[in-house]
Amino acid sequence: METKPWHRHYDYNVPTTIRYPRLAIHNLVELPANTYPDKTALNYFGTEITFWELRTQILRFANALGTLGIQKGDRVGMHLPNCPQYPIAYYAALSLGAIIVNLNPLYTPDELTMMANTSGLTTLVTFDMALPAIRTLCKNVRIPRVIVTAMTDYIKGFPVSSAKSLDLEEGWLHFSELLDKSTSTKRSRVEVSANDPALIQFTGGTTGVPKGAVLTHGNVIAAVLASALWGNPTISLTSPEKRSVLAVLPYFHVYGNIVVMNWAMFSCATQIQVPRFNIDEMMELLAKFNEITFFPTVPTLITALINHPKAEELNLAKKIGLLNSGAAPMATELIDKVKDMGIYFSEGYGLSESTSVGICNPILGLKKVGSIGVPIPDNDVKLVDIEDGKTEVPQGQPGEIIMKGPVIMQGYWNNPEETAGQLKDGWLYTGDIAIRDEEGYLFIVDRKKDMIIAGGFNIYPRDIDEVLFQHPKVAEAVSLGVKDEYRGETVKAFVVLKPGETCTAEEIIKFCKEKLAPYKVPKLIEFRESIPKSAVGKILRKTLREEEDAKAKQKK
Repeated sequence: METKPWHRHYDYNVPTTIRYPRLAIHNLVELPANTYPDKTALNYFGTEITFWELRTQILRFANALGTLGIQKGDRVGMHLPNCPQYPIAYYAALSLGAIIVNLNPLYTPDELTMMANTSGLTTLVTFDMALPAIRTLCKNVRIPRVIVTAMTDYIKGFPVSSAKSLDLEEGWLHFSELLDKSTSTKRSRVEVSANDPALIQFTGGTTGVPKGAVLTHGNVIAAVLASALWGNPTISLTSPEKRSVLAVLPYFHVYGNIVVMNWAMFSCATQIQVPRFNIDEMMELLAKFNEITFFPTVPTLITALINHPKAEELNLAKKIGLLNSGAAPMATELIDKVKDMGIYFSEGYGLSESTSVGICNPILGLKKVGSIGVPIPDNDVKLVDIEDGKTEVPQGQPGEIIMKGPVIMQGYWNNPEETAGQLKDGWLYTGDIAIRDEEGYLFIVDRKKDMIIAGGFNIYPRDIDEVLFQHPKVAEAVSLGVKDEYRGETVKAFVVLKPGETCTAEEIIKFCKEKLAPYKVPKLIEFRESIPKSAVGKILRKTLREEEDAKAKQKK
């Protein structure tokens, strides 16, 4: 790739182009298992698994899955929080050439049904706490193989559950029982190439109907190398024996999958696994470690951590090496606080469709407040006219971000129309609008889509609107993101009731809780006589957003 103007901003030891090894994702496990076999790979509530033990369990689980008849191209749903069972099942399934479908454990049966049908799941790996939702799902969709584990199965001192103790349906399988029966550690002989699909990452997209971005083995390897090498300025100063990463970002999310789990394999880093975020538990956990090399996270979490009363006594400033923030912009005050503490940080931008990476601020070099940074190695980025989608806009003018390079998805699973809308001649049309300053740094100014980003979660208003419309008392409804100091944005719903009906905000919220994942549930409800519409009757979210912005300004 020729030299690009943004290369001059790269840190001194970050390459401008990368030679990608022709590896499949599961081959990453061989690296730490070979070089640091006795080093802790996973630390789960204090129970440690070495890289060698992890490799052995992955091989045994792969052989177990092979015996069950899982073949190349089969879709395997991963419905787990961060726990040892996730990487074991993930790398095992990939080694057979299967395609991982990442599913958020918070999804409701309705949401899961849609994703299981879209992807054609043949196998599901899930856990005890999600069994009520999975039982409902399996009444709607036939999934030939369901494998269940318990969250405590990998914690020393707890008894390991069984199919019997979990009262599993007939024919359902138990994770640990499968593993115990499988003794072979022979590597899979399935040929897996860089162009083979590896992950289906669901994303809301412009229409609000979830679409599965298909990421190949090559996409993931490119993204892992880019994120690892981008971290060279600080990470390489910590020897691999001591490297660790705080695995609080969920593995089922593209950001956690690439920048935590796969990054850790490539970097020989210990993953400190956190299955759910609770600030006080997190503080107790941090107290147990002297240093954490890398902490990829979201602004909400950084705010909670550094403002916690225990932050000072825990000496967080000395513990944390590099903070990486994504999913939403960091506030100026937050950046200043992190800098005052002496912690290195970098902010970046990526999408499911770009394997989580794309544009990032240098770690040592010039960072600009409010900027997403500059394109990563081998990722070409242009800002094009919002109307024609082709003409590059002049510096300082807003344009849609389009990207092309080795991290860009293959397309959407079984969805040629949506693929054609977002991928043109290899360029990914992101729907995000940005400006480029005189030094080539990019700043997001707006979103073409109406997506809400609350606490790092992407929320598509249409999902919420559809549920609001199901309420028997609701005539019309629309939801949008309003600014929120803690979550970045929070969900607000505007509701028009049917004539003669009365209803409380609590009633609406309770109704939404039954049908939506917790982070999608509106926190604020405003009842109105009418909702602003365009001449053709299209609801004008923009007008409502402007009203909210005006209210926020008045408060200040």
